[in-house]
Amino acid sequence: MSGQEVIISNNLAEDIASAISRQSHDRLFVLTDTTTLRLCWPLVSGLPCLGSAQMITIGDTDDNKTLQSLSHVWEELQQGGATRHSLLVNLGGGMVTDLGGFAASTFKRGISFINIPTTLLSQVDASVGGKTGINFGGLKNEIGVFNNAASVIISSDFLRSLDQKNLFSGYAEMLKHGLISDEESLDELLHFDLNIVDYDRLNSLVAKSVSIKERIVEEDPTEKGLRKALNLGHTAGHALESLAIEQKRTVLHGYAVAWGLICELYLSVVKCNFPKDKLRQTVQFIREHYGDFPMDCKQYERLYEFMRHDKKNEGDSINFTLLGSIGDIRINQKATKEEIFEMLDFLSFKL
Repeated sequence: MSGQEVIISNNLAEDIASAISRQSHDRLFVLTDTTTLRLCWPLVSGLPCLGSAQMITIGDTDDNKTLQSLSHVWEELQQGGATRHSLLVNLGGGMVTDLGGFAASTFKRGISFINIPTTLLSQVDASVGGKTGINFGGLKNEIGVFNNAASVIISSDFLRSLDQKNLFSGYAEMLKHGLISDEESLDELLHFDLNIVDYDRLNSLVAKSVSIKERIVEEDPTEKGLRKALNLGHTAGHALESLAIEQKRTVLHGYAVAWGLICELYLSVVKCNFPKDKLRQTVQFIREHYGDFPMDCKQYERLYEFMRHDKKNEGDSINFTLLGSIGDIRINQKATKEEIFEMLDFLSFKL
């Protein structure tokens, strides 16, 4: 898997032009969803480097991260005359960069692509690290490949259009990065004011968060070992997200991850002696900003089934990434069904 250039941009026009010029191409395409077409495309549409671009647009939200949307992108590339030497720019959140990256990776056995993430979640998570894919069969990210974008351009200019829920959604992944890094990083995140946002300060926190992920991905690009650290909160989180999709209620990915962090930090206390004071501090922050996931014990069996289908598992065991302390990563941790139900009890009841 080729290397990935991540640009923390202070001049969006120059950085986009430079990234595109470095990729020799015959035709240029830009993928957006309906929301980023309306809110984000106007910020860059007048750039000369994008003047010849052919636009491709899909529906917004994770409900459209489907085989049907993927097929639509392939069809638009084909009808637009794309060749193996064409370039796709993915302008949008994690759904767009995941699906667009997968479309580019598979069209004519692979064309180059650039990610311009427009949400906080996509800036610190989805667009960086080479994971691409779509949802399938009711399961998150079931089909996909590892393939790096040629460049990822990260700019806080796009974050000013985010509503509070989408800002919080991305911030959950940053909390995860703090937990797997060091106490100083976590403390910075727990004391940042999410209600009165200093965007310059947020940009620096994003840069630090991205560097944590980059360091891990560089050591383990295809998730054979250390990269599993990035799964903290995700085994439980993906199950909660899948349940919400099945029940046709909207839950943003980062909210599911935040609730998943509560679950897996609880398991970390039980199985790895994670400090209880750090559990309380982090859980308090999450409950204050993310609220609760409405459920009862009747749904535990279904959540357990979703966890059994998690692609990180080996055999019949459910795999968790847990912590012994801040930055002390314990991958491939197993939990019994009884422990998992106790974890869900902890999520359901406030401290």
